[in-house]
Amino acid sequence: MFQRKLTALDYHNPSAFDCTDDTQYRNCVVWLEDQKIRHYKIEDRGNLRNIPSSDWPEAYQKYLQDLNCPFGVQEKQESVDWLMGLAVRYEYGDNVDKYKNCEPLAAFSNSAIAVVDPLFNLDGDSPDFKAGVTALANILKIQRHDDYLVMLKAIRILIQDRLSPEAITKASQKQEGIPVGLDKHVLGFDTGDATLNEAAQILRLLHIEELRELQTRINEAIVAVQAIIADPKTDHRLGKVGR
Repeated sequence: MFQRKLTALDYHNPSAFDCTDDTQYRNCVVWLEDQKIRHYKIEDRGNLRNIPSSDWPEAYQKYLQDLNCPFGVQEKQESVDWLMGLAVRYEYGDNVDKYKNCEPLAAFSNSAIAVVDPLFNLDGDSPDFKAGVTALANILKIQRHDDYLVMLKAIRILIQDRLSPEAITKASQKQEGIPVGLDKHVLGFDTGDATLNEAAQILRLLHIEELRELQTRINEAIVAVQAIIADPKTDHRLGKVGR
């Protein structure tokens, strides 16, 4: 998840970075501030550099707030990924002429891909894009995913299926009930009271209807999940399909 950005930033051994290791994580944050972001003056970086301290999370939280980061200290992956994106932006700003002279990668039918996939032109590494997708996912109660484009596709599916004008109109329509003759349904037991028997039959029919609705929702969820996981990753630059 982080290797490409760390490689672009010339981080030492980017492939070995483990976000779950507190020491590696804190060292990476300090390195980003010292070498790339440089938001604090050198003399003000003491608390952030004090990696073994039990107060480091508080110093890190203050650092994120000072940078106006949309993520907090508890969101480790999101916050460090946002810092890396910020560092890449500053790195480019410091070396504009250098990167302007880079040879562009050969295009692979970019116009055709853009027509097929409307997400092609989105900058998936943009901090603003990630913050926006995360905010939408939180509002719609969608499970987070490491790939923000996958999250965006899940949001699109939910909006199309549940929040489109057609879906809202259909949901707001009053459903007419179908008359049911209780004498045609066998209860399967006898309470000894005709009124209780009739009430039990009604409750059983309502329960069956709820089970049918639940099965329908389960089927819709399976279809939505399959639409996401069955979509292969595409490397548009190399023209290859697959992970």
